[in-house]
Amino acid sequence: MSHYALRLPESLKEAARRLAAADGTTMNQLFTTAIAEKISALETAAFFEKRAAQADTARAQAAWDKVGAAEPQPEDRWQDG
Repeated sequence: MSHYALRLPESLKEAARRLAAADGTTMNQLFTTAIAEKISALETAAFFEKRAAQADTARAQAAWDKVGAAEPQPEDRWQDG
């Protein structure tokens, strides 16, 4: 485990303290979770950008061309409720 001194505006510190207390956790855990969520979001975006760059668009278009403009079968339609 490593340590990092964080400079934080007082308003953010107070909001973090309030949210951590409401969640029944510590500010450290709140910050750790928030950082992990941000890293996950950024790495997920990078993953999909990389995958998109590798896409075989001609093959994908050929698949869509097979579908055409046909309406979905009744059993394939979304049902409300």
